[in-house]
Amino acid sequence: MTTARLVRPLLIAAFVATLLGGSFAPGLARGDDLSQAQAQQKAIAAQLAAQKAHMAELAALQADLAATLANTKTKLVGINSDLVDVKANIAATQVKVNAVEAEYNQQVQDLANLDLALIGLDREEQQKAADLAQAKALLGDHVRAAYERDRTSILETLLSAASFTDALGDIGNLIDIGNQDHLLANQIASDQATLFALNQTTTATRQQTQQLALETAAQKTQLDASLASLSAAKAQLALLQAATSKALTLQQTTYRKLSGNAAALRRAISAESAAEAVISKKIQDILNQGGQGGGIPSEYNGSLNWPISGSVTQEFGCTGIVWEPPLGSCAHYHNGIDIADPMYTPIHAAGDGRVVFAGPLSDGAWVVIIAHSTSLLTWYAHVDDARDPIPVRVGQWVTQGQVIAYVGMTGHTTGPHLHWMTQLNGTFVNPRLFL
Repeated sequence: MTTARLVRPLLIAAFVATLLGGSFAPGLARGDDLSQAQAQQKAIAAQLAAQKAHMAELAALQADLAATLANTKTKLVGINSDLVDVKANIAATQVKVNAVEAEYNQQVQDLANLDLALIGLDREEQQKAADLAQAKALLGDHVRAAYERDRTSILETLLSAASFTDALGDIGNLIDIGNQDHLLANQIASDQATLFALNQTTTATRQQTQQLALETAAQKTQLDASLASLSAAKAQLALLQAATSKALTLQQTTYRKLSGNAAALRRAISAESAAEAVISKKIQDILNQGGQGGGIPSEYNGSLNWPISGSVTQEFGCTGIVWEPPLGSCAHYHNGIDIADPMYTPIHAAGDGRVVFAGPLSDGAWVVIIAHSTSLLTWYAHVDDARDPIPVRVGQWVTQGQVIAYVGMTGHTTGPHLHWMTQLNGTFVNPRLFL
């Protein structure tokens, strides 16, 4: 058998097996393209991992924002909202919304970058597939040509040559063609490995990008809902602020008309404070003696409810309202919460307890006082005196929510409202602490 017949069938068998089988030996791969494809795989995988981490961070921000919005909504729809607290809550919510929007916009940009990378991968894969097809076609031509040459023996080649030198040249050409085909086969194997790596990267990137796009769209839906909720909260806050401002302005205008005389104003303030002090002393004596007939518990278990719903025109503590008396470092101090509501609105007991006072103070204000325990009292001042005059009596046990009086304008007042106070161990404290 000729040398050509010994060499070529082995090469052809190896080449055809490589082409048809689609398998390759890693050692045959051309380094540059394959290394670049593998580096692309790692880079894309890192980018996708970062995207997933960002998505998890965005989801966490959304969850925190949802909780904050729920809290804001609860405060807004609650009876007699603390508008200062709600306003601060909404401001904090806006900050969180901004953070979510920034993270979402970054996610959208990252997805756009992934889409661009995917387009580049598609083009590179198509080009590599075209190169591979071209190389396979060239090798196929070489195989067919080799087959035709194989039908002529080396002896026939020698005999048909014009000279022995020409014959040696023809045999050398056959060997060179074999070497070229071997290199071409190596290139095909390398291209197949590179194409396989590119295809893996493209497929994984496309699948994960699609999933991230779906998750991003869901986040956008949630963000839109949060923005709508925040907008509604701001509108509700504006309405409450307007209602409160209107009621407060009316009170201030009325009071200015009534308090043109500074001396009279000081006397009125002094009289009101003195009246509260006198009745506080009497009630404290009762509590020290063990309660009204022993029917006042030593402790109150539970929380208090709002006695009425309306616009809170003045909160507890230091205030700029000039008709409030001084206390400590405050030039003017409000010892309760003012809630404006129409005349004759029913007032409800904030909690279970025994009525220890129901009637007028020396300044003319009608008041109901309930002892929920020997240490905890609630006061309901400026109530109306024209209904029976008050539907409860001293010593009567009342339950939480029971009607105990009606909104009025008795005593030193500028409009129909309830002055609600909470007294703990003889000291007036913020009623909101017990709600």
